[in-house]
Amino acid sequence: MDARNIAVAAVQMSSTPEKAQNLAVADGLIRQAVAAGAELVALPELFNCHGLEKVYRENAEPIPGPTTEFLGALARELGIYLLGGSILEGEPGAERLRNTSTFFDPSGELAAVYRKIHLFDVRAPDREYLESRTVAPGSEIVTTKAGATTLGLSVCYDVRFPELYRLLALRGAEVLAVPSAFTLQTGKDHWELLLRARAVENQAFVLAPAQWGRKADGRWTYGRSMIVDPWGTVLSTCPDRDGHALATLDLGYLDRFRAEFPALANRRPQAYDW
Repeated sequence: MDARNIAVAAVQMSSTPEKAQNLAVADGLIRQAVAAGAELVALPELFNCHGLEKVYRENAEPIPGPTTEFLGALARELGIYLLGGSILEGEPGAERLRNTSTFFDPSGELAAVYRKIHLFDVRAPDREYLESRTVAPGSEIVTTKAGATTLGLSVCYDVRFPELYRLLALRGAEVLAVPSAFTLQTGKDHWELLLRARAVENQAFVLAPAQWGRKADGRWTYGRSMIVDPWGTVLSTCPDRDGHALATLDLGYLDRFRAEFPALANRRPQAYDW
């Protein structure tokens, strides 16, 4: 690996309420991505259990716990950085859970934990969604080192709140992770648009693994996992199936781009009266 290059993969899967099955699928997809050259692999939102509110409560787990142990062991075995998309954190049967993203270094150590700040409480074209019925919001903005780069953590609906990503960029993030389970109705019009916007305005790469397909609760998720560069160019995307998007991030290019087009440095925070 070049000191300022890193190969990344955004894994796409269609998780079910069956946790053991989902972990087996994730294991295979991570190994495929690593075999293709990935050094940093990212899983989608709720990759270990997805689709039914009752099942969410039954399958919630603490951190550390069984799923994070699985992720840490895999990161250590394969010698990779591994973003565990998100899982529902909490004791089984708890009234309020956390939608939590975890990040592991190649030694298998849990290097960062991020709890989703913005909850998906909306009336979409197909149905009403109330994430806050089962999930409590987080409050901490999280960045972490991934080799020579800095990763900014977020989850799904967070992508609609540019303030979060600007703060991640100001804290050094060069790669913005957006593990998601976007609905089909919103995803077909907004998914790529929002990811490219977050990349351009923060002069950062975006790594966005996603759920795809029909879920146990009857709704459809959009998929189209993708990797975007700081110019807003989509470097790689995944078709409508299990798999991964793969790209090598040229961080030297990012350094030059930020120096030659210093939008972040040209900010005038003294004029921003909140």
